[in-house]
Amino acid sequence: MTAELRDLAIFRADLHAHPELSWQEARTAERLAGRLAAAGYEVTTGVGGHGVVGRLCRGDGVTVMLRAELDALPVKEETGLSYASTVTATTPDGRTVPVSHACGHDLHLACLAGAARRLAACDDWRGTVLVIGQPAEETLEGAAAMLADGLYERFGVPDVALAQHVSPFPAGLIAHPEPPTAAGAELRIVVTGDGGHVGDVGQAGHIGRAVGRNPVAAVAALVHRLDQTAFDQAVVTVGTLHAGERANVIPTLAEAGITVRAATEEAVTRAVARVARLAEETAGAGVIVVSRVPPGVNDPAATALVRRAHEAALGTVVTAPGGSACEDFPLYGVPSVYWYVGAAPPAGLVGRPHTGTFRPDPVPTLRAGVTAMQTAALAVLANASQFAPPSRYHGPGAVAEH
Repeated sequence: MTAELRDLAIFRADLHAHPELSWQEARTAERLAGRLAAAGYEVTTGVGGHGVVGRLCRGDGVTVMLRAELDALPVKEETGLSYASTVTATTPDGRTVPVSHACGHDLHLACLAGAARRLAACDDWRGTVLVIGQPAEETLEGAAAMLADGLYERFGVPDVALAQHVSPFPAGLIAHPEPPTAAGAELRIVVTGDGGHVGDVGQAGHIGRAVGRNPVAAVAALVHRLDQTAFDQAVVTVGTLHAGERANVIPTLAEAGITVRAATEEAVTRAVARVARLAEETAGAGVIVVSRVPPGVNDPAATALVRRAHEAALGTVVTAPGGSACEDFPLYGVPSVYWYVGAAPPAGLVGRPHTGTFRPDPVPTLRAGVTAMQTAALAVLANASQFAPPSRYHGPGAVAEH
């Protein structure tokens, strides 16, 4: 193992042992910011929450953005690693939950830091590199928060944005997915009731149904109905249920958290509308759209450049089918390239992503991920004529000029 890889593996292990939930990523942001500053980047923190922006400008040319995610998941780690997370955190609703990097964001950040340092040490490029440590990707809210906090107005509109994600492919293999990510939405349904003690009875002297509307029964009926409903070209999943504190007290609220995944925004729109109808019919409740993202689209010109760079530096690059995973990366609204970095050891990946047993092979994954991000950035910087103004930014609150 080279000194560079050893350093990045230690950095990754530190992040892995100290994960932080969405909107709570203060320590993670501080660690990334320190590395970027040490490499010579002009660093700004606190963008859209705990977002980190590192900027390195070397004269005229294109602006390329490299992005990775700061946050972790409310999942208990069960990998048995010496640096496994034992962290717990408090959610906005007051619950204490275990936290772990079960999605690989610690690896993404280590690859980002390594690529940023290599780019800073390389003199044969001109243009601007923006390095983004984004908060709250797991809630699909962080990209929008950074944009709303003036990301582009303050640091410039990137001509191309780059991102990568670990995958169950053999460690070190680079795969270009098509399409890269699905469209999706996160929904929240709150069912209200009267509340009260189950000792209150419907008829004096007789055991009957407890007085008042029980929101737990209503939300349970809704979940059952959703489970029995076929949605047109979309997957609808109830992921969370929260209600009550004691078995003998009827709560005033019951809440369900729902995700929608589909290949197109139109299919997501239809599914959300149908969930809303079922919620009203079954539980008399409305739907709150917590977040929503479009499908990812890899820019053809930028992807061709990046793929050639990956093949030259890393050998075989495969084309992978897109799955139902969602990202808020498309919200940045500029030409982009998103790819997978294989993370499975020779015997196969231990544990599925988003589970407590997820255990990628760090060293070959870091080796490939750093090189993939570095060479992709250099390929874009070396081909400024393909990404000349006027800006092709088409995201929310579009900025017309660089």
